[in-house]
Amino acid sequence: MPMKKVSSTFYITLVAVILAVGYGVIAPEHFEAITLNIRNLISDSFGWYYLLTVSMLFFISVYLIFSPLGRIRLGKDSDRPQFSMFSWLAMLFSAGMGIGLVFYGAAEPLSHYAVSSATAPIETKEAYKEAMRSTFFHWGFHAWAIYGMTALALAYFQFRKGQPALISATLRPIFGDRVDGKLGSVIDVFAVFATVFGVATSLGFGAVQINAGLNYLFGVPIGFWSQFIIIAVVTVLFLLSAWSGLGKGIRILSNTNMVLALTLLVFIIAIGPTLLIFNMLTDSIGGYLENLIRMSFRTAPLTPENRSWLNDWTLFYWSWWIAWSPFVGMFIARVSKGRTIREFMIGVLVVPTVLSAIWFSAFGTTAIETQKQGIIDLASTATELTIFEMFSGLPWSFVISVVAVLLITSFFITSADSATFVLGMQSAYGSLTPPNNLKVVWGIIQSAIAIILLYVGGLDALQNVIIIAALPFSIILIMMITSLFKSLKEERRKIKRK
Repeated sequence: MPMKKVSSTFYITLVAVILAVGYGVIAPEHFEAITLNIRNLISDSFGWYYLLTVSMLFFISVYLIFSPLGRIRLGKDSDRPQFSMFSWLAMLFSAGMGIGLVFYGAAEPLSHYAVSSATAPIETKEAYKEAMRSTFFHWGFHAWAIYGMTALALAYFQFRKGQPALISATLRPIFGDRVDGKLGSVIDVFAVFATVFGVATSLGFGAVQINAGLNYLFGVPIGFWSQFIIIAVVTVLFLLSAWSGLGKGIRILSNTNMVLALTLLVFIIAIGPTLLIFNMLTDSIGGYLENLIRMSFRTAPLTPENRSWLNDWTLFYWSWWIAWSPFVGMFIARVSKGRTIREFMIGVLVVPTVLSAIWFSAFGTTAIETQKQGIIDLASTATELTIFEMFSGLPWSFVISVVAVLLITSFFITSADSATFVLGMQSAYGSLTPPNNLKVVWGIIQSAIAIILLYVGGLDALQNVIIIAALPFSIILIMMITSLFKSLKEERRKIKRK
């Protein structure tokens, strides 16, 4: 690849990645123990900070929808969106949460109902309601506010102010030209590091779930070599897609994802407990909105058992979404040129939250009802197998399992494809059209990390690293929002003067 097109961010991050993965290979148990201890320390000591920060992002997102600032366009006033509304929503949804919905769609509500609940005794009616409320909360407005505010800052400075597509460039109103020096390099390296490990972790877990689906359908053995072949095949597919560019590969894949996801959703609603699904959806939306403020600030300071649940679920999700926000935010920003801030925030905040609520109502209700029947003990099943075991108790189980495996694979390819695009942008001075060979290099690196850590059993440690990285990046995120509002305030002042 032409060296002049590759920034120092690429080489510095590559060295950091090799050191971290090398440590995980040489001493996997020690690596996991240390990262777990640090992760627990952060959850115990900074849980209040995460809750305040994420809630702040949510309230700012709502403010922007109704504020006069919402009329400002992400680009020149004459710019219009590059992609149709369906393709745009499909791309941001696929990059943001796609594979996670399949992985946790049945498993999370079931776990809150049958294993450990936030506040209610397990396997009770209140636990049922709590399970749906909590799941809506974890995958709803707050999660998308993290992605949305990160993406908004990036899109505004890229398309409105003509800055490069770099996290550091959004901080120019605060630090001035210092973002072009060592300070900016440190920030960008950190963002790339978090992206590489976040996507590698998802590749690993995605391979495990595809392996589980193929085992259920065709008896393919569960183990490293099956997962190695899955990652190798998927790598070839997403590299071909990455080579074809944003307008073809990712857009077509994202549209395919939405069609497959809607097909699977309709299947489950039709053959599952249909009436109960709609009743639970309606009731759970009410419970979610009614308890939104309380859940947003709940720290359980006087009940250690509830605090442990918060650490394992809510604080895990908040740190996970923050750690993923450089990747997802940058990708959403890249495909959002020409939309107004109001249109952007409604699209990013409201639409995915509604779709997630419908998804979890269908899969969560069906899983809990299957568990209550006592025919299959879904609650004791491994997370990656839960959805397929649930299908086994339904009509047309083979057909819907095939659709699910295709959907997981398609989401898998789209996430990896989107990540190579974003990593290429961040390693090529913020270019909106990074070189294809740079995207290929990053794609191979991501897959290699996933394969290595699957082999040594280091995926959990890697997940801990991502969660740890969320703490310093949350500070960068706060500075990004401060910088955004500083620039928006100045622009608003100019508009008023005109």
